[in-house]
Amino acid sequence: MSPSEALLYERDGDVAVLTLNVPARMNPLTAEIQDALRARCLQMQADGHVRALVLTGAGRAFCTGADLDGMGPDPARSLGERVGDLMETRGNRIIEDLRALPFPVVSAVNGAAVGAGVGLALAADVVLAARSAYFLLPFMPRLGIVPDLGTSWFLERLVGRARAVGLSLLGDRLPAERAAQWGLVWACVEDAALKQEALALAHRLAPLPTHAAQEIRAVYESAGSQPLLAQMRYEAGRQRELLDGPAFAEGVRAFQEKREPVFHPVASATPGNA
Repeated sequence: MSPSEALLYERDGDVAVLTLNVPARMNPLTAEIQDALRARCLQMQADGHVRALVLTGAGRAFCTGADLDGMGPDPARSLGERVGDLMETRGNRIIEDLRALPFPVVSAVNGAAVGAGVGLALAADVVLAARSAYFLLPFMPRLGIVPDLGTSWFLERLVGRARAVGLSLLGDRLPAERAAQWGLVWACVEDAALKQEALALAHRLAPLPTHAAQEIRAVYESAGSQPLLAQMRYEAGRQRELLDGPAFAEGVRAFQEKREPVFHPVASATPGNA
């Protein structure tokens, strides 16, 4: 299967939709999907016309993680050496690429999100889950390895250490409704409505200021690692730069004129460099 077949690309106005498309195998992270994801992220970053992204899967699964069938023997190197290198040069880069996109990303989790598929889903800025969807971490209880592709980083920040450790050690399914109750996802919606709800949400996010996604990612990542006083200094530094920018000026004009603001694409500021 070619990368363009393994990962479908559509446009709905200024919203892009990427669909993992190996439904017969429940969308594992094959080499083709990983290569296509990286290529599409780079393309969309350079495009200038994409203002939001929806990431979803075809069939019964969002993504079932590593392609275990593709881990064939290699007499020259151990499996651990090969997979570790591939994670650093391919898998981890996908998460970096998604988090570096200059526009909001919505995950529409249509079914099973398993293993590294959990990290892929949680790399989005907003996660919607179909009611039949679930999250599963088989790493340690089934395979004797730790969660990867950023899963441990996202989980602890979203649901807390107790729940993250419990999910990782027990390997229990986390149904979408409970995931929403725990704060792992933004909302749980009916299966038939998932794609339309995700598109509607992406279209709400698309008109935001160009720098919105990167600034919000950065401010909350900073908040997770700093004490209160240091975080307030970070916030003040960002406001020092952003209040002198065109987005704030347009927001004030729109407020005074009693209309919705219209934010035109501009070069984004670099978060944290104020």
